[in-house]
Amino acid sequence: MENVQELKNDITDGPISKTILKLALPVTLGMIMEFALTTTDYFWVGKLGATAQDAVTTSMVVIWTIYVMISIITIGVTALVARYIGSKDFDKVGFFIRQGLSLAIIFGLSLSVLGYLVTPILLSIMDASEATLVYAIPYLRISFIAAIFFFWTDTIYAVFRASGDTKTPATVAIITIIINMILDPLLIFGYGPFPELGVSGAAIATTVSIIIAVIIITILMNKGKLGYKVEKLFNLRPSLKEMLRIIKIGLPITSQQFVFVIVYWFLIKVVHSFGEAAGAAMGIGNRMESLSYLTCFGFSTAASTMVGQNLGANKPDRAAKCAWGTTRIAIYVTLVMSAVFIILPKYIATIFTDDPAVLTIAIDYLIILGISQIAMAIEIVIEGAFSGAGDTMPPMIVMIPGSLARIPLAYYLAYNLEWGINGVWWTLTITTLIKSSILAIWFAKGNWKKKEV
Repeated sequence: MENVQELKNDITDGPISKTILKLALPVTLGMIMEFALTTTDYFWVGKLGATAQDAVTTSMVVIWTIYVMISIITIGVTALVARYIGSKDFDKVGFFIRQGLSLAIIFGLSLSVLGYLVTPILLSIMDASEATLVYAIPYLRISFIAAIFFFWTDTIYAVFRASGDTKTPATVAIITIIINMILDPLLIFGYGPFPELGVSGAAIATTVSIIIAVIIITILMNKGKLGYKVEKLFNLRPSLKEMLRIIKIGLPITSQQFVFVIVYWFLIKVVHSFGEAAGAAMGIGNRMESLSYLTCFGFSTAASTMVGQNLGANKPDRAAKCAWGTTRIAIYVTLVMSAVFIILPKYIATIFTDDPAVLTIAIDYLIILGISQIAMAIEIVIEGAFSGAGDTMPPMIVMIPGSLARIPLAYYLAYNLEWGINGVWWTLTITTLIKSSILAIWFAKGNWKKKEV
């Protein structure tokens, strides 16, 4: 408890760089473990062939929708909890925690039922082959069943992070990820007493691990691990007005993330026009880029927490220093990753496949991705800083047009200019460079410092 309180004091008064690392590193470690999980999933599924890998890649684009819907709650909860902690109004903190959990139940149950029913339709939109659908439909349906548990867990994770405790959710995530990684091969291939479930086994392993995470993180919060007591945690009395307040903050960024996912649905249609090998290669590139993305998410969380609490403590200039300091550190990290992608693409790709066609496409993808990693760091961290301030309109205004532009640009580069599948990869890099530049300039104007939540 003393360590938690010390870190909270550092957020508004202590050394900035040191506090950034204290907040970001536990989240980043948890995210790296998440990367290890998705990589392990893809590695084991790869043993079943390129079609199985394509099924997971295609499903993953839809699964992103679940995470997008979760963010409408977590962004709003993070901004409000951090702001009221900064102003030391813990009655309000507890109230918005309960409202966030109420939303998690409502949204999670709704998405679980609806997603299960429309799974075949969603997969058909992306022109998945009949062979891919055999694997993808059960995999995706199991993932939708687990949605309610993801909503609850991620909402509580957001509360801990907004409170300045990034270590606890990271620890819980790492424990459950290790369980998932152990279950993966057992359920995919049916080792020992376990049934052989193929691609579906990976989804079931994830579902079991997230249920364990729900139990652990809920118990920890209820026992006061946050460093303050949340009164009547399970007395969930939804207030439509206050739930809408949470949604209002989260909706702009969630909208742009939703557009981002929908755009990927169209992009994967273009990818599939170049064959299943292209789909498998996209999965390799996505997983490697997720290493950068998830690492930057840790720094984005630090920026969001520090900006929110410092604004709550009426220290806008310190909030700005925290945001730019976090961005700078994230750039250093992704610079290394860019170098690895560009210099060692063949070694990376061979970890996942020995298919010559997949290798050729994946190598090009990794090199092109390497060019945009620093820009992605700027984009993610600055978006987190805007979120912490509760000023989520600027990211939406920049990101939605930037994402929508990917569809015509991909078609133009891939078909009109005859760049082939590399036209899709260049589309992702070019638009990331542009979006990050605009977002950084907008944040530098400083209007977010006056945002009321």
